[in-house]
Amino acid sequence: MAENVAALMQLARKHHQGGQLRDAETLYRRVLAIQPRNAEALHFLGYMLFQAGRPESGLEMIERAIAIDPKRADFHCNRGVVLSTMRRHEESIQAYRAALALKPDFAEVYYNLGTALHAKRQTDEAIDAYRQALNLRPNYPDAYNNLGTLLQMKGRLEESAAAYRQALKLQPNFAESAFNLGHVLRNLGQLEDAIASFRQAINIRPNYADPHYFLGNALMSKGDWDEAVAAYRRALALRPDLVEACLSLAAALRNRGEFPEALKFYRQALVLKPSTPEIYYSLAQTLEVNGDMEEAIEAYQQALKLRPEYVEAQNNLGNVMKDTGRVEQALYWYDRAVTQRPAADVSHSNRLYVLHLIPEFDPATIFQEHLAWYRRHAAPLSYEIPQHSNPGAAGSDRRLKIGYVSPDFRQHSVGFFLLNLLANHAPAAVEVFCYSDAARPDAATARFQQAAHHWKPVVGVADAQLAQIIIQDQIDILVDLAGHTAGNRLLVFARKPAPIQVSYCGYPDTTGLATMDYRFTDAYADPPGATEQYHSEQLVRLPRCFLCYAPPADGPEVGPVPATAAGRITFGSFNSISKLSDATVAMWSQVLSAVPNSRLMIKGQGLTDAPVRQQVLERFAAHGIAADRLELHSSIASLAGHLELYHQIDIALDTYPYHGTTTSCEAMWMGVPVVTLAGKTHASRVGVSLLSNVGLEQLIAQTPEQYVQIAADLAKDLAALSVLRSALRSRLAASPLLDGSGLAREVEAAYRVMWKQWCESAKKA
Repeated sequence: MAENVAALMQLARKHHQGGQLRDAETLYRRVLAIQPRNAEALHFLGYMLFQAGRPESGLEMIERAIAIDPKRADFHCNRGVVLSTMRRHEESIQAYRAALALKPDFAEVYYNLGTALHAKRQTDEAIDAYRQALNLRPNYPDAYNNLGTLLQMKGRLEESAAAYRQALKLQPNFAESAFNLGHVLRNLGQLEDAIASFRQAINIRPNYADPHYFLGNALMSKGDWDEAVAAYRRALALRPDLVEACLSLAAALRNRGEFPEALKFYRQALVLKPSTPEIYYSLAQTLEVNGDMEEAIEAYQQALKLRPEYVEAQNNLGNVMKDTGRVEQALYWYDRAVTQRPAADVSHSNRLYVLHLIPEFDPATIFQEHLAWYRRHAAPLSYEIPQHSNPGAAGSDRRLKIGYVSPDFRQHSVGFFLLNLLANHAPAAVEVFCYSDAARPDAATARFQQAAHHWKPVVGVADAQLAQIIIQDQIDILVDLAGHTAGNRLLVFARKPAPIQVSYCGYPDTTGLATMDYRFTDAYADPPGATEQYHSEQLVRLPRCFLCYAPPADGPEVGPVPATAAGRITFGSFNSISKLSDATVAMWSQVLSAVPNSRLMIKGQGLTDAPVRQQVLERFAAHGIAADRLELHSSIASLAGHLELYHQIDIALDTYPYHGTTTSCEAMWMGVPVVTLAGKTHASRVGVSLLSNVGLEQLIAQTPEQYVQIAADLAKDLAALSVLRSALRSRLAASPLLDGSGLAREVEAAYRVMWKQWCESAKKA
C-alpha cells in the first residue's frame, strides 16, 4: 500500500508541475482516500486548488496539513501565499514569520514577507525583509526588483537605481526592472538614460504596453513630439483601454498643432472614462485653439457640472467668453474663479485685463483693482526681496546688465514690438539677457535668441527659482514685457531680484506692484499730468514713440484701393472681437450709415462659430445695419494670408476704449489708414501715439461724432485715399515707429538715468 501511495504522489506532482491541475487533483484525492492524514497530499492539493482559482478551499487543505505536521516551514510559507492573495495580509505576515521560526534561512519566505509588508505599507520592515532574502540568496533578481521599488517609494533614488541594475545584471531579460529603472532615472533627471531603459524593456518584451507609454512621456519632456506620438500609438495598439496613453497622445498631437486628431483621442478617452472633468477640460482647451468656441464652452461647462469648484475650468471659460466678445460673462467666470480660490493669481490677472474692455469701469476703479491684486498675491512675497549690493567701484557708467522677461519671444503680437529694440541695443552700453517663457519656440524665437547676448529658456521654472537665477546673473535692470497678460511672471517681479524693475510694452496699464519702479510710455499715450495717479510705477515718457514695429520681411506688397474695382468702400477691423464694445459697435454702425453701400469686414478668433457670428450680426442689427453689409472672417493661420486680406480693406476702424496696436501697424504697413478715437487712458490712446508718430494726426478723433466724420470724409475721396495708400508704407518706414536704432538709444539713455539715480540712492543708504 505504501508503494502505491508513493507512486500516486509522484504522478500527481508530475501533473501538478505540468499544469494538468484537474488530473493532479484527482490523484491527490485518491491518495487522501487511502491516507486521510497525509499532510504532504493535503498541502499540495491545497496549493493546487489555490492555483486553480479556489483559494478558500486551498487554504482549508493547507491548514489541515499544518494541523497534522506543524513543523513544516514550506506549509506555513504557502499558507502565507494564499492569504496574501486573499488580501488577508496580517495573517499572511504571521504565517511567514511562523515559517521563518522553523527555517531562518528560507530566502523565499523573506521575499514573500517583504511583499506582504509592502501591501500593509510597512515599507521599512519590507525593505529589511528583502535585504534578508538577498543576504541568503545574493542572486535573487525578483528581490532586487522589489527592493528597488520600495527604495524608490522612499525617495532613495540612487539606491533604487542600483537595485534595479543588479536585478538586470542577474536577469538581463527582466523587462519590469528595465521599466522601473527608467522611472527612477527620469526622476533623477537622467532623461537620455531613462529613454534607453524604457527602450530596453520594450526590446525584451515588445508587447509590454507600459514602457511604450512612459517612453512617450520621456520623449515629450525632451520635446520630441514625433517619437512621443509614435510611442503612445504603440501603447494604445497594445492596450486600447489605457486612458493615460490616450490623453498623452492627444496632448502630444495638440503640441504638434494637429488639433482635429487630438480631439479624436480626447473623445476616445471620454468613452473610456466618461465622467472625468479633467478630460472635458483638456478637450475644451483643444476645441478652443481649434477655433470651435461654442463646443469649447460646452466642454468647460460639462467639466464644471462634474466639478463645480474647478477653478481652471472657470478661468478658461472666462477666456473663451472674452475671446468671443462676451466680456461681461468673462468677468463673471473670472470672479467665480477668484472667489473659489483667492490665491488664483492668473484668474485675478485675467480679471484685470478684461476690465479694460468694459467702458463702465473708470480708470480710478481699475487702478484700485490692480492694487488689490498686488496686496493679495505679491505683497506677501516681500520677505523674499534681497538686499541689493552697492555698485561700489564699478560706478554708474559701466555696461549695464538688462534682463527681459517674456512668454512672447515668438510669433506673437507683442513680439512684433520687441525685436527691433533688442536687435539694436548697443553692446557697449548694455548686456542683454532674455528669460524666455515661450512654450512653443518658432522661427521668430530664433531671431530673438540671436539678438540676445544671453538666452535663457525658463519654461516650467518656478517663480522663486527664476528669481534666484536672475539674482545670480546680477541683473541691474529687469524688464517685464507681459503685465497681467497670459504667461506673465509678475510674482518674480514681486520678489524684486534686480535693483531696478521696469514695465514695458505687453500690457496697457499699471502692474499695481510696489516693486515695479518704472513704466515706459510716451506723451501721446500718457499725456503729462493725465494718468500718473493711476500707476504704481513712475512713468518714463520716451521722446517720440514708446513702440517700435518690426514688419514681416516677406509680407505682401501694398495693393490698390479696393473700392476702385469694387465700387464701394470696405471698412475693416482685425482686432480681437473682445474689443467690440457697445461703444465701438455704435460708432461703426454710424460710419456704415454715413457711407451708403459701404461694407465692414471683421476678422477675429471664434468667428467660424455660427452662434458667435450671429451674436455679432445681431449687435449691428440693433443699430439698423443689415447682415449683408458685414463680412465676418475667422483667424487666418498664415501671417501672409492675414496681411493679404488688407488688399480688400480701404479704411481700418480702430476699437474703443481698447485700441488696436499690432493690427493698426499692420494696416498702415499694408497702406490702409486707421481712424481712432482718443480716450483718457493708455489703452484708449495707443492709436493716438501710433498715428501721431506717422504724421496722421488728422485721423485722430476726439469725439464719436468726429470719428464718424473722419471715416466718412476719407471714404468720399478715392483719389486722396489712393495717394495715402501708396505712400503709407514708406511713410511708416521713415517714422519713429520703425526706427529701432533710435528707440534703442532712447531706452538705453533712460536705463542710464535710472541706474545713476539708483547708484546715488544706494550710496546714501
